[in-house]
Amino acid sequence: MYIQQLKVYTFVYTNYTLTTMTIEEVIKSTVKMDNAKKVILNIMYTQNVIQDHFNELIKPYDLSGEQYNVLRILRGQKGNPANMCVIQERMLAKTSNTTRLVDKLLLKEYVTRNVCPGNRRKIEVLITQKGLEVLKELDPKVDAHEREFAANISPEELELLNQLLEKYRTQQN
Repeated sequence: MYIQQLKVYTFVYTNYTLTTMTIEEVIKSTVKMDNAKKVILNIMYTQNVIQDHFNELIKPYDLSGEQYNVLRILRGQKGNPANMCVIQERMLAKTSNTTRLVDKLLLKEYVTRNVCPGNRRKIEVLITQKGLEVLKELDPKVDAHEREFAANISPEELELLNQLLEKYRTQQN
């Protein structure tokens, strides 16, 4: 039986130039680490690299990643409002302060907020045309961002990476 040994790399963006470094090189570690520790460090570091790049992408729009996420959730409602609980459930960062995020989007006129006619204790949020236009402008840039990070990985490897990350994450839930 032949087992191919793969060297795992972290890809570091320096001024948007891709350089290849192992996680040990990134953190300048001279100590041998076991694979469980390296996986966690790689995931955490890679998430930071991706997030930093994404934040630079949306910075000209005066949006945070969480605000962008709320807009995407609301666009997915296809013209129907979402209450605050629905938005919170769909957020990537479950600890986000949804009320504060919606307040900031209201000030930018990207969303409207109304009391639910059927349950006055619920607040319904709807994306505005202005919010949809911002997302429409960002869509090709976000797509390019995603393609850029996946450029050196084959479709089969991307599928495998997704499966492994989902398996890794669900062990803890």
